Amino acid sequence: MKKKLLIIGGASLIGSTIINEFKNDYDIHLTYNKTPVNSKFFQTKLNLLDNRNQISSVITNLNPDVIVNTVAYPNVDFCETHHDEANLLHVSITDDLVSVCSDISSPLVYFSTDAVFDGTKSIKYTEDDKTSPLSYYGKTKLEAEKIILEINDNIVLRTTVVYDWHIRSRFTNWVLKNLKQGSKITAFTDQSNTATLAGDISHSLFCLLDQNHYGLFHCAGKTCLSRYDFAIKLADYFGYDKKLIIPTISKNTQSASRPENGCLDSSKLEGLTNFCLSDIDQGMTSMLNSSKTISDIFL
Repeated sequence: MKKKLLIIGGASLIGSTIINEFKNDYDIHLTYNKTPVNSKFFQTKLNLLDNRNQISSVITNLNPDVIVNTVAYPNVDFCETHHDEANLLHVSITDDLVSVCSDISSPLVYFSTDAVFDGTKSIKYTEDDKTSPLSYYGKTKLEAEKIILEINDNIVLRTTVVYDWHIRSRFTNWVLKNLKQGSKITAFTDQSNTATLAGDISHSLFCLLDQNHYGLFHCAGKTCLSRYDFAIKLADYFGYDKKLIIPTISKNTQSASRPENGCLDSSKLEGLTNFCLSDIDQGMTSMLNSSKTISDIFL
């Protein structure tokens, strides 16, 4: 009998790639907020914010073998000015999920961020480096990590700037849409991340679960590059005019501070799973070779 996987937030970018990665080996169950997301799989309506009192009953009734929570506020600046909302979704509800997962003895998988670091390190961050978040978003995600890792058989995956063909691949879509229209954009040169192909995250998770590895892992692409450099890569690979991309710096343009160096070292995960995450060129090539195109996202 197949194991049962519950994905909270199946419509998300990461959620959609987890579905594709796990669908042949697990019975997939999804939660949705307003509208069912994929008719091929069993689905339950669950709004974590509005129906918090139903979290325990929904999960207990499904009794999944693994629970994956992809739901979070993606807007760092929103969290900086909406502390109560960020704390509720990232911390309080995480505590609820950890409690019910512990009750049914099933691992919880949580996705965290490079924003738990202050960005002052000159090389990539490892799991052993000191955390010191600059933003309220980072603080709430770090607090959630601590709650989850109190239970040995849970998984926290820190990742950054996730991309692929998907309506919620925000930075990639924003760049490609504007360049396709011939519109100029600005991109930061003073914030660097290890942009991560979404499919690499889902495959890494599959390997971890299959091999019974739990704990904290960095799961990010190999190439450390600024948003400007990332935008240039997109223009190069998809044949758009690089002159439309104007370099700028982030100073005084964002409500929340970000780490200048948000690059993550995934050596621990790669060593355990024997899976090598993509560099930026491999990621771009994967998108080019996909059956999807830019028209699938914008038309």
